[in-house]
Amino acid sequence: MMAFWKGKYGKRNLLALVLFPMIAFMLFRWFEHSQIYHPYSAHESSPEAIGREFKEVYLGDKPKLHAWFFPAQQGSARTNLTFLICHGNGGNISHRLDLCDLLLETGANVFIFDYRGYGRSSGRPSEEGTYADAQAAYGWLKQNGFASEQIIALGESLGGAVAAELAVREKLGGLILQSTFTCIPDIGAELFSWLPVRQICSIHYDTGRKLPGLKLPVMVMHSRSDTLIGFQHAEKNFAIANEPKLFWELKGNHNDTLVTDSQIYFRGIEEFLTLLEQK
Repeated sequence: MMAFWKGKYGKRNLLALVLFPMIAFMLFRWFEHSQIYHPYSAHESSPEAIGREFKEVYLGDKPKLHAWFFPAQQGSARTNLTFLICHGNGGNISHRLDLCDLLLETGANVFIFDYRGYGRSSGRPSEEGTYADAQAAYGWLKQNGFASEQIIALGESLGGAVAAELAVREKLGGLILQSTFTCIPDIGAELFSWLPVRQICSIHYDTGRKLPGLKLPVMVMHSRSDTLIGFQHAEKNFAIANEPKLFWELKGNHNDTLVTDSQIYFRGIEEFLTLLEQK
């Protein structure tokens, strides 16, 4: 055994033993980040496409976040309410105009922002970064006259975990989790069963841990046909959320629930708004 360590070959072997775990660790961190965040810089559509008034907004400086604010239709009974959209892990806000359009039909305002590193927002995404970005968007709404109880956070997929953390940090009028997982380690263990994901995962987005402590109306929306985030995630999230709460079943796969049946989605949102208005 001693001969193994002697001479220049022994030094190389020792160096390899030291470097290999470091390289493997760095590769896993890169792989983990690349699996969770799929930002897209280019805008594929413009807010003018939905034919509604809008305001382009930039939040902060380092990073500078890009957002759109769509005011409620004049004369609406819900001009005091605003949906704050925390979108999923892929694309950017230009890919969510159909969602903005649908939510505007409720008569409320809509505010959608891009996380750092997405669309025209600067920086690089991270778990804590996305949480801070949601707080920045929330802060803009507060500065522009919306009370905490008038802000409804709607989180889509990964954005549900972001919205749940926002509800931990700030007061909200309601929380909507659309196609949202319990936590990233649960998803990772399902997708990569051959890896010890739970032991080495550094990005958590633990929605399930936060829900029991939240005291606000919660809506969980999910489709049984979701092949990316299984229906059981929604069932678990709903079970541990506090009352008042509402479960709403959608149609279609993970990324096409609006395309499959937008009316089911719309009716669910209206049902939740009615629940809030009856509080």
